[in-house]
Amino acid sequence: MASGTIRYWAAAKAAAGTAEEPYDAGTLADALRHARETHTGQPEFARVLLRCSFLVDGNPVGARAHETVSLSEGGTVEVLPPFAGGAR
Repeated sequence: MASGTIRYWAAAKAAAGTAEEPYDAGTLADALRHARETHTGQPEFARVLLRCSFLVDGNPVGARAHETVSLSEGGTVEVLPPFAGGAR
């Protein structure tokens, strides 16, 4: 098990009610499960997570199963909701 920080951005930050919080988990799936349990009083949080992409220590998770993404001691998980805008 590793300890690190989950950072929430934009809609994820609003739904969580915080910009960041610690994790104690071995995989991304474990960290996200704990985060959902922590924020059960904020039902929008779980819905927002379904639309998010994730970076683990700066690396995109992409389509990998969250159970296969190991977390590192002192690492960072970035929770990135879809952003509006872009090229037209």
